[in-house]
Amino acid sequence: MIDNITAHLVCEGAADAIAFYKKAFNAVELMRLPGPDGRLMHASLQIGASTLMLADDFPAYGGLGPKALKGSPVTLHLYSPDVDAAFKQAVDAGATVRMPVADMFWGDRYGQVTDPFGHHWSIATHVRDVSPEEMAEAMKQMPSGGQ
Repeated sequence: MIDNITAHLVCEGAADAIAFYKKAFNAVELMRLPGPDGRLMHASLQIGASTLMLADDFPAYGGLGPKALKGSPVTLHLYSPDVDAAFKQAVDAGATVRMPVADMFWGDRYGQVTDPFGHHWSIATHVRDVSPEEMAEAMKQMPSGGQ
């Protein structure tokens, strides 16, 4: 049985990433384990009720971050009681806006940022319940037809 899932990020500059996550997402550092060269072999943070693990990049061992990979197909999602304030905090800390905050057809107020280390984050507040039928109809009204 699986209890939960925890993201494990590779960052070029993990110590700087920890400082950013503290400022951007109110992360609490739980631990860090530096290697002999000072790069972080492992660190653990708490954001809300979730744990986030991270390490410095180690290309010689296949540990590459999004900058080396020229992007990331993964988005980490944060629910916040106040998406607008959380989004502003992340941008003020140095995140880049990918999608400004807006009300979405699925019932969330939602936006996306990229952190300075190349990781994508979406931030949302649930504002209204929407049935699957209402979502399907709203998708049909989108310019791309939901595609």
